Amino acid sequence: MERSDPVSALKGIGEQREKRLHRLDIFTVEQLLTHYPRDYKDRSQILKISELIPNETAAFLGQVRGEGQNGGRGRMVFTRLKVYDETGSVTVLWFNQPYMKSSLKTGEWYLFTGKVQQKGRQTEVVSPECERIGENFAGGRIIPVYPSVEGLSQKTLRGLVEQALRETVDTLPEELPLWLRKGYRIAERNFAIENIHFPKTEQGFYDARRRLVFEELFLLQAALFRLKQTLEDSGEGIRLKRKKAVWEKAAILPFALTDAQKTVLKEIEKDMTSGKVMNRLVQGDVGSGKTAVALAAAFWTIQNGFQAAIMAPTEVLARQHYETFTKLFAPVGIETVLLTGSLTAKEKREALAKVASGAAMMVVGTHAVIQAGVEFARLGLAVTDEQHRFGVRQRSLLADKGKNVHTLVMTATPIPRTLALILYGDLDISIIDELPPGRQKIDTLAVNSSYRKRIYAFIQKHKAEGRQTYVICPMIEENEKLEAQAVLQHTEELQRELESCRVACVHGKMKAKEKQAVMEAFASGEIDVLVSTTVIEVGINVPNATIMLIENAERFGLAQLHQLRGRVGRGSEKSYCILVSDSKTKVAKERLKTMAESEDGFVISEMDLKLRGPGEFFGLRQHGLPELKIADLSRDMPILKEAQKAVAELIERDRELAAEEHQPLKRQIEGYLEGKNLEM
Repeated sequence: MERSDPVSALKGIGEQREKRLHRLDIFTVEQLLTHYPRDYKDRSQILKISELIPNETAAFLGQVRGEGQNGGRGRMVFTRLKVYDETGSVTVLWFNQPYMKSSLKTGEWYLFTGKVQQKGRQTEVVSPECERIGENFAGGRIIPVYPSVEGLSQKTLRGLVEQALRETVDTLPEELPLWLRKGYRIAERNFAIENIHFPKTEQGFYDARRRLVFEELFLLQAALFRLKQTLEDSGEGIRLKRKKAVWEKAAILPFALTDAQKTVLKEIEKDMTSGKVMNRLVQGDVGSGKTAVALAAAFWTIQNGFQAAIMAPTEVLARQHYETFTKLFAPVGIETVLLTGSLTAKEKREALAKVASGAAMMVVGTHAVIQAGVEFARLGLAVTDEQHRFGVRQRSLLADKGKNVHTLVMTATPIPRTLALILYGDLDISIIDELPPGRQKIDTLAVNSSYRKRIYAFIQKHKAEGRQTYVICPMIEENEKLEAQAVLQHTEELQRELESCRVACVHGKMKAKEKQAVMEAFASGEIDVLVSTTVIEVGINVPNATIMLIENAERFGLAQLHQLRGRVGRGSEKSYCILVSDSKTKVAKERLKTMAESEDGFVISEMDLKLRGPGEFFGLRQHGLPELKIADLSRDMPILKEAQKAVAELIERDRELAAEEHQPLKRQIEGYLEGKNLEM
């Protein structure tokens, strides 16, 4: 059997079972073998029936002698059966599984695993897992537990994996060259696949896992380097004329740039005058001035006769950028156009015509900017804002609107440096680690709901002084209807409590224009308190808002709480972030304590990674990167660093991967870059 064979080539896979496997993204035999366990159950210690201890979970062998009994009525039906070994007998009991009576055969031996209970003088094992054993049974083992779907039992998955291992024994190709496996003490692939599913020893399991984690991170890093190399080798980038330094060009800005902003602009200037295509990430806290950097770079690009475009993840943010760019560019004769999904047909036609003719040198929009039909006269700079909302593929689509276009990516989510190398491995990284002068420290308070009356009085006091407040409710995953109800209900409650305030809300069920109208009313001061889910996380800039009240704060990640906090403190007045939580868990307390003690986004992101892991911190799928099947960045950082070192060594040895021993690796990397994995 070939590893590339469809999974249906295995025995016991009919049409329905095949569909269920497809739901797990298992289409081939190899994909089944790389469907790694999420956990393990220890069946290695098998007890005699006489050794069973009440209230403990145990594995034991038992022989069926005689038929089972079904009893009960209505919704509660039980199946009771007695099993034996040479030391005694025990009753096994299942509820609402009447088929167990006929599925266990008299005279056969089974391995049972379940919790032992004492009922008077009767010892019972309730709802045990059971597995028939053959004559060659050699004792217990570690049992894998797999991610699954309804209708596909663990027993079935284990059986299919065992069959696939038998059919492909020692045939899986080895992508990692021998020098690398020796130098980094990496186990052979066939050994690793077998021992990750059915480890024979504890050391075998650790060696197998280390190999597979290393391989996964190594291939991802190598693929991202290859992507970066491809971009760099794609041809000569647009070479801008220096004339004046970029930060001097930013004299159109109504404020002085910080040293950190100037440093980043120097890096951008170096890129865009080098003759190579720029691919740079600008990472900085909320309010650090990334938009000013983008504006200065765009102005310089336009002064050189090229167009610039910025793509934002939401219409609200796109409109905000449009207003900022128009205000600063219009007085110097540069026209800015807006491209979003809500434009009328006539507005869209007019905007597209201006972009195509070059009349509009600055283009601001949502993903509508990368749609078919958008043609640029001479695009020189493509900026994407809030990169985590876009995939690698979407970003490249914007750059593809011109020839060898410079790319600038901005994110307000501080990411630990090591994780940034995973998420943005194809980009050079710049960091704005300084806030503009005049930004006041935001006082962060973590309290429980007993403080609610005092909080409401505090909000009304600020309203009397002409200030505004955000109130954030947690999102209800995958249920916008319930989420909308919760937000509406909380809005009504706040309107009763805050008699002097005008309260309004935005939620996921509202149409884009309705949301836009509410947010504009809040920005103009017509609304005192805006109740929302995290839709405002990358939303509007309201310098007059001085209070950020976050309900059920334990349900947000630290990075998200930090983003929300950055929505206030944008004006000259003192601002506050109030985190309300009644949670008593250790993680929740640590999270809120970190928020109250630190305003440094990078410190907060490191803690978020430690407390929640990268899966919740920042879903890799959102970045357009392959989902990590086995690596866990919260525990595998040492292996990641080894993998990065190995990639550097590989590049030094054979940058083009031309050597025969590197051909399997080259094919694997090219598989990543075909677009199947590196796009959303």
